[in-house]
Amino acid sequence: MFRLIENVLSNDQVAKLKDIAARATFVDGKISNPHSKAKSNLQMHDQNLQQEAVNIMAQALFACEDFMNFAIPTQFAPPLICRYTPGMKYGLHPDAATMGIGNVSIRSDLSCTLFLNDPDSYDGGALRTQLGTEEVRVKGPVGSAIVYPSHTLHEVEEVTKGERLVAITFIQSQVPDGFQRELLYELGEIAALEGNSMSHENYTRLQAVQFNLRRMWQRS
Repeated sequence: MFRLIENVLSNDQVAKLKDIAARATFVDGKISNPHSKAKSNLQMHDQNLQQEAVNIMAQALFACEDFMNFAIPTQFAPPLICRYTPGMKYGLHPDAATMGIGNVSIRSDLSCTLFLNDPDSYDGGALRTQLGTEEVRVKGPVGSAIVYPSHTLHEVEEVTKGERLVAITFIQSQVPDGFQRELLYELGEIAALEGNSMSHENYTRLQAVQFNLRRMWQRS
């Protein structure tokens, strides 16, 4: 299940992140995956500025109700700003099953890209994901996030003009199974949209179903 969530980052937060990126040092993205033949991008490599950027993005994600309801995160990797200039791309790949964050390893149930510049400011650079015989291409509006299953094959198409500036993170969900997460999300949407028109008895019954499914499916 994919979800494009708009306005995760405010205009002020985007401006601060762009300023951080402008001041930061970027290095070859292969530094975090030296054996990759698919990866051709740049990633931020400045510990102090990285922590400043992480604080802004983590605050925005935790404050976004739609993101929290959709991903049901237990923890996620510190978001990392990446830059793609003309000729750069990230070939077709799945994301690793686990991610080492310091001395901790997290399971990557979901991947997330935060878009930091206007899609009209660069050519190419779409996030393309394979779903069986179908394809999904996304160039999200500035400040938005796309959240999608980490196991899917996906790529960043070659940037041919301008610069693609994004941040990426990987999420361990309290509900690892994507189908179960989708059911919980849909039930939550129904409760939010229709709850006021239900009788108190039926709304209470709906809540009981939601809570009991969460008890059944939630993992630490």
